[in-house]
Amino acid sequence: MVDVAKWVDSTARRRSAKEAHGDGRRDLVVQAAVAAIEEGGADIGMGQVAERAGIPRPNVYRHFASKEQLDAEVARYAATELIDRVRPHFRRTGTPAEIVGGLIAPCVAWAAEHPHLFRFLAAQQQTKALHRARLGRTRLLSEVVDAARSYLRATPLSADPPEGVLVGVMGMVDASIIWWFDHHDETQDELVARLTRQVTAVLTDTLAQYGLVVPDDMVFRPQQD
Repeated sequence: MVDVAKWVDSTARRRSAKEAHGDGRRDLVVQAAVAAIEEGGADIGMGQVAERAGIPRPNVYRHFASKEQLDAEVARYAATELIDRVRPHFRRTGTPAEIVGGLIAPCVAWAAEHPHLFRFLAAQQQTKALHRARLGRTRLLSEVVDAARSYLRATPLSADPPEGVLVGVMGMVDASIIWWFDHHDETQDELVARLTRQVTAVLTDTLAQYGLVVPDDMVFRPQQD
Protein backbone atom coordinates (compact mmCIF):
# COMPACT_ATOMS: atom_id res chain seq x y z
CA MET A 1 0.00 0.00 0.00
CA VAL A 2 1.34 3.47 -0.91
CA ASP A 3 2.39 5.64 2.02
CA VAL A 4 0.51 8.79 1.02
CA ALA A 5 2.37 11.06 3.44
CA LYS A 6 5.77 9.95 2.09
CA TRP A 7 4.58 10.31 -1.50
CA VAL A 8 3.30 13.86 -0.90
CA ASP A 9 6.50 14.79 0.92
CA SER A 10 8.65 13.37 -1.87
CA THR A 11 6.61 15.14 -4.53
CA ALA A 12 6.91 18.45 -2.67
CA ARG A 13 10.68 18.02 -2.39
CA ARG A 14 11.03 17.29 -6.09
CA ARG A 15 8.90 20.32 -6.95
CA SER A 16 10.90 22.58 -4.65
CA ALA A 17 14.17 21.32 -6.11
CA LYS A 18 12.90 21.89 -9.64
CA GLU A 19 11.74 25.41 -8.78
CA ALA A 20 15.04 26.20 -7.07
CA HIS A 21 16.90 24.90 -10.12
CA GLY A 22 14.69 27.02 -12.36
CA ASP A 23 15.30 30.12 -10.25
CA GLY A 24 19.01 29.42 -10.39
CA ARG A 25 18.93 29.21 -14.19
CA ARG A 26 16.86 32.41 -14.35
CA ASP A 27 19.40 34.20 -12.15
CA LEU A 28 22.19 32.82 -14.34
CA VAL A 29 20.55 34.36 -17.41
CA VAL A 30 20.16 37.72 -15.67
CA GLN A 31 23.79 37.69 -14.52
CA ALA A 32 24.89 36.78 -18.05
CA ALA A 33 22.91 39.71 -19.47
CA VAL A 34 24.38 42.05 -16.87
CA ALA A 35 27.91 40.88 -17.68
CA ALA A 36 27.32 41.30 -21.42
CA ILE A 37 26.03 44.84 -20.92
CA GLU A 38 28.92 45.71 -18.60
CA GLU A 39 31.39 44.54 -21.22
CA GLY A 40 29.91 45.80 -24.46
CA GLY A 41 26.95 48.06 -23.81
CA ALA A 42 23.20 47.70 -23.91
CA ASP A 43 22.91 46.55 -27.52
CA ILE A 44 23.00 42.81 -26.83
CA GLY A 45 20.88 39.99 -28.19
CA MET A 46 19.43 36.88 -26.60
CA GLY A 47 22.01 34.79 -28.45
CA GLN A 48 24.85 36.64 -26.71
CA VAL A 49 23.17 36.20 -23.37
CA ALA A 50 22.66 32.49 -23.96
CA GLU A 51 26.27 32.02 -25.06
CA ARG A 52 27.57 33.82 -21.97
CA ALA A 53 25.24 31.82 -19.72
CA GLY A 54 26.40 28.60 -21.37
CA ILE A 55 22.93 27.42 -22.35
CA PRO A 56 21.14 26.99 -25.69
CA ARG A 57 19.33 30.10 -26.87
CA PRO A 58 15.85 28.45 -26.71
CA ASN A 59 16.45 27.80 -23.01
CA VAL A 60 16.60 31.53 -22.35
CA TYR A 61 12.98 31.78 -23.45
CA ARG A 62 11.99 29.23 -20.83
CA HIS A 63 12.70 31.91 -18.25
CA PHE A 64 11.97 35.11 -20.18
CA ALA A 65 9.28 35.30 -22.82
CA SER A 66 10.93 38.23 -24.58
CA LYS A 67 13.98 40.48 -24.62
CA GLU A 68 11.83 43.20 -23.07
CA GLN A 69 11.07 40.97 -20.10
CA LEU A 70 14.75 40.19 -19.63
CA ASP A 71 15.60 43.89 -19.93
CA ALA A 72 13.10 44.68 -17.18
CA GLU A 73 14.70 42.09 -14.91
CA VAL A 74 18.18 43.44 -15.63
CA ALA A 75 16.89 46.94 -14.86
CA ARG A 76 15.54 45.68 -11.54
CA TYR A 77 18.91 44.14 -10.75
CA ALA A 78 20.82 47.32 -11.66
CA ALA A 79 18.45 49.53 -9.68
CA THR A 80 18.82 47.29 -6.64
CA GLU A 81 22.60 47.54 -6.87
CA LEU A 82 22.39 51.33 -7.10
CA ILE A 83 19.93 51.54 -4.21
CA ASP A 84 22.21 49.40 -2.05
CA ARG A 85 25.07 51.80 -2.72
CA VAL A 86 23.05 54.93 -1.93
CA ARG A 87 20.82 53.67 0.91
CA PRO A 88 23.40 53.98 3.75
CA HIS A 89 23.55 57.72 3.11
CA PHE A 90 19.84 58.38 3.54
CA ARG A 91 20.12 58.94 7.29
CA ARG A 92 23.00 61.38 7.62
CA THR A 93 22.90 64.66 9.54
CA GLY A 94 24.11 67.85 7.89
CA THR A 95 23.38 70.95 5.89
CA PRO A 96 21.31 70.62 2.72
CA ALA A 97 24.46 70.55 0.59
CA GLU A 98 26.09 67.93 2.81
CA ILE A 99 23.03 65.68 2.69
CA VAL A 100 22.54 66.07 -1.07
CA GLY A 101 26.24 65.60 -1.79
CA GLY A 102 26.24 62.52 0.40
CA LEU A 103 23.62 60.96 -1.87
CA ILE A 104 25.02 62.11 -5.20
CA ALA A 105 28.61 61.02 -4.55
CA PRO A 106 27.85 57.28 -4.20
CA CYS A 107 25.44 57.45 -7.13
CA VAL A 108 28.13 58.95 -9.37
CA ALA A 109 30.70 56.51 -8.02
CA TRP A 110 28.48 53.52 -8.85
CA ALA A 111 27.82 54.94 -12.31
CA ALA A 112 31.54 55.43 -12.90
CA GLU A 113 32.16 51.80 -11.96
CA HIS A 114 29.30 50.53 -14.16
CA PRO A 115 28.93 53.03 -17.02
CA HIS A 116 27.22 50.69 -19.49
CA LEU A 117 24.85 49.35 -16.88
CA PHE A 118 24.01 52.88 -15.75
CA ARG A 119 23.29 53.92 -19.33
CA PHE A 120 21.09 50.86 -19.71
CA LEU A 121 19.16 51.66 -16.54
CA ALA A 122 18.68 55.30 -17.50
CA ALA A 123 17.50 54.34 -20.99
CA GLN A 124 15.10 51.76 -19.60
CA GLN A 125 13.30 54.46 -17.64
CA GLN A 126 12.00 55.77 -20.94
CA THR A 127 10.71 52.47 -22.32
CA LYS A 128 7.09 51.43 -22.19
CA ALA A 129 7.96 48.17 -20.49
CA LEU A 130 9.61 49.83 -17.54
CA HIS A 131 6.96 52.54 -17.49
CA ARG A 132 4.39 49.81 -16.98
CA ALA A 133 6.36 47.91 -14.37
CA ARG A 134 8.11 50.86 -12.68
CA LEU A 135 10.45 48.34 -11.13
CA GLY A 136 13.67 49.60 -9.62
CA ARG A 137 13.08 53.31 -9.89
CA THR A 138 9.83 53.14 -7.97
CA ARG A 139 11.70 51.60 -5.08
CA LEU A 140 14.44 54.21 -5.32
CA LEU A 141 11.95 57.06 -5.58
CA SER A 142 10.03 55.63 -2.64
CA GLU A 143 13.17 55.55 -0.52
CA VAL A 144 14.12 59.09 -1.55
CA VAL A 145 10.63 60.34 -0.66
CA ASP A 146 10.74 58.56 2.70
CA ALA A 147 14.16 60.03 3.43
CA ALA A 148 13.00 63.54 2.50
CA ARG A 149 9.94 63.10 4.71
CA SER A 150 12.13 62.07 7.65
CA TYR A 151 14.19 65.27 7.32
CA LEU A 152 11.15 67.52 6.94
CA ARG A 153 9.41 66.03 9.96
CA ALA A 154 11.56 68.18 12.27
CA THR A 155 10.61 71.39 10.43
CA PRO A 156 7.41 73.46 10.41
CA LEU A 157 6.65 72.11 6.94
CA SER A 158 3.86 69.57 7.12
CA ALA A 159 3.44 68.88 3.39
CA ASP A 160 4.85 65.71 1.86
CA PRO A 161 7.87 66.12 -0.41
CA PRO A 162 6.73 66.98 -3.96
CA GLU A 163 7.42 63.75 -5.83
CA GLY A 164 7.33 65.43 -9.23
CA VAL A 165 10.25 67.64 -8.24
CA LEU A 166 12.19 64.65 -6.94
CA VAL A 167 11.59 62.75 -10.18
CA GLY A 168 12.83 65.77 -12.14
CA VAL A 169 15.93 66.01 -9.98
CA MET A 170 16.66 62.31 -10.48
CA GLY A 171 16.30 62.76 -14.23
CA MET A 172 18.71 65.71 -14.15
CA VAL A 173 21.27 63.62 -12.27
CA ASP A 174 20.92 60.77 -14.77
CA ALA A 175 21.30 63.10 -17.76
CA SER A 176 24.30 64.88 -16.25
CA ILE A 177 26.10 61.62 -15.54
CA ILE A 178 25.53 60.38 -19.09
CA TRP A 179 26.78 63.70 -20.48
CA TRP A 180 29.87 63.23 -18.34
CA PHE A 181 30.40 59.75 -19.76
CA ASP A 182 30.33 61.19 -23.27
CA HIS A 183 32.43 64.30 -22.73
CA HIS A 184 34.47 64.01 -19.53
CA ASP A 185 34.60 67.80 -19.39
CA GLU A 186 34.77 67.63 -15.58
CA THR A 187 36.51 65.45 -13.07
CA GLN A 188 34.33 63.09 -11.06
CA ASP A 189 34.68 65.33 -8.00
CA GLU A 190 33.71 68.39 -10.06
CA LEU A 191 30.64 66.56 -11.36
CA VAL A 192 29.57 65.66 -7.83
CA ALA A 193 30.13 69.23 -6.65
CA ARG A 194 28.15 70.73 -9.54
CA LEU A 195 25.25 68.34 -9.17
CA THR A 196 25.25 68.96 -5.43
CA ARG A 197 24.94 72.71 -5.99
CA GLN A 198 22.23 72.34 -8.63
CA VAL A 199 20.12 69.78 -6.79
CA THR A 200 20.43 71.68 -3.52
CA ALA A 201 19.31 74.87 -5.26
CA VAL A 202 16.26 73.16 -6.77
CA LEU A 203 15.23 71.55 -3.49
CA THR A 204 15.73 74.64 -1.32
CA ASP A 205 13.82 76.76 -3.85
CA THR A 206 10.99 74.22 -3.75
CA LEU A 207 10.92 74.30 0.04
CA ALA A 208 10.80 78.10 -0.06
CA GLN A 209 7.70 77.85 -2.25
CA TYR A 210 6.15 75.77 0.53
CA GLY A 211 7.05 78.42 3.09
CA LEU A 212 10.24 76.94 4.50
CA VAL A 213 13.27 79.19 4.00
CA VAL A 214 16.44 77.11 4.35
CA PRO A 215 19.71 78.91 5.20
CA ASP A 216 22.85 77.33 3.76
CA ASP A 217 24.06 76.40 7.24
CA MET A 218 20.78 74.93 8.47
CA VAL A 219 21.39 71.43 9.86
CA PHE A 220 18.85 68.72 9.12
CA ARG A 221 18.54 65.55 11.18
CA PRO A 222 16.41 62.61 10.04
CA GLN A 223 13.56 61.86 12.41
CA GLN A 224 12.07 58.46 13.13
CA ASP A 225 8.35 57.88 12.65
